[in-house]
Amino acid sequence: MSTQIFSTYPPEISSEQLEYLTAYVKNWTILHGLSVRPSPSLVSEHINPLNVLATSAPVTLFPSPFPRNSFEQAQGLQKLYNELYVSIASNEAWLEAILKELIEVDDFLAQLWKIHLSVKAEGYVDEFSLGMFRSDYMLDTSSKPVSLKQVEFNTISSSFGGLSSLVTQLHTELLSFPSPDTPLAYPAHPLSSKHNPQLPLCILFLVQDNERNVFDQLALSTYLSAHHKVPSFRLPTSAILSQTTIPPVSTNASRPLVYHPPSSPHQAYEVTVVYFRALYAPSEYTSPAHWAGRHHLERSAAIKCPSVLLHLSGSKKIQQVLTSLPPDTDHLSAFLPHHSHSTLQSIRSTFAAQYSMSSTDGVGLALDPTTAIKHVLKPQREGGGNNIYRADIPPFLNSIPKDQYKGYILMELIHPPAEAKNTVLRSDGQVVSGNVISELGIFGTVDRA
Repeated sequence: MSTQIFSTYPPEISSEQLEYLTAYVKNWTILHGLSVRPSPSLVSEHINPLNVLATSAPVTLFPSPFPRNSFEQAQGLQKLYNELYVSIASNEAWLEAILKELIEVDDFLAQLWKIHLSVKAEGYVDEFSLGMFRSDYMLDTSSKPVSLKQVEFNTISSSFGGLSSLVTQLHTELLSFPSPDTPLAYPAHPLSSKHNPQLPLCILFLVQDNERNVFDQLALSTYLSAHHKVPSFRLPTSAILSQTTIPPVSTNASRPLVYHPPSSPHQAYEVTVVYFRALYAPSEYTSPAHWAGRHHLERSAAIKCPSVLLHLSGSKKIQQVLTSLPPDTDHLSAFLPHHSHSTLQSIRSTFAAQYSMSSTDGVGLALDPTTAIKHVLKPQREGGGNNIYRADIPPFLNSIPKDQYKGYILMELIHPPAEAKNTVLRSDGQVVSGNVISELGIFGTVDRA
């Protein structure tokens, strides 16, 4: 698909058509649960003290165009990326060597590594864990032809598998096409596959206390209930230690995680899988109880999705190290030794240039205003809200101690199609037309033994 399509898309419609389409989409999102909890800026806590109201999730009125070959390329690479990150999480010595310098300056990563070492010393009950990943890509127009570049690889709390399925249904209905298979079944399936229906077991969705993206999560739990008859419960992070226990008679060979629903505290369930939709950011660990809760879950026999090691393998530093080529160590070949050179090249083609901020090359590019404008500075955090861009990079680095530099990586900016436009229905009901930046998220699931 030529990028010229972006200059003529979306189609022009009259004000009457826009009004009708907007009303239709608003009603559809409410009817089908394409919703989020409203932010305090939209509905005050005084009006919504129990955080029970819902509003339409932001959604485009038209599907966003994306080149078929790039879409299929991303799909085709997902199993390779699954294998790659499972191999990384399985190589504790390598992971420790890479993260060592970050642990010195990053308390969050240090605490996660401390949990792993503590449980390792006690003895893991089961080495098994689950991975539910999302690899995010953007189109890069700085190369000819336009290429696919990976923004990040998410190993924990990979969201929107539920709501994206509904967006597909919405746009399909608007286009009057038959409904295709949607991604909802794929993130839900591995959770159910680890559940033994012959025992009084359950799955726990670990969630934030004031979660706004609740309906995306409910789409997965509803699918589990409808298609696999798996009972699942939502466990707020503040209730980990009060609603779950590991029986004191447990041994290193058996540390079952027992859940007591607050609605029926005398009913006990053994937890087979803990699916993390929370505790991925430092801001969520507001008390020692949160760290104790994470340690409590990690040492239990329940399968973690993800384990601490799989969580840590998604650090931005790991993504940067994987891009290195000879004469540096070729880590990609080391982790995927049975794949051909052309297969490895297909993965490398999605890498944007990245640099360690422990190297003179990376620091030089970041501090020079003429080169900094071509880059983004990323901390070891989920999401893009903490990134530093372009001309803001040099003054930011000059404002922090130099020994803190190694907590960041420098990445060459990806240049998405500048002509891409769409019409967006926001959560506050406003309709906004203009330029948009599209990311493609490919979900992947994996068992790690």
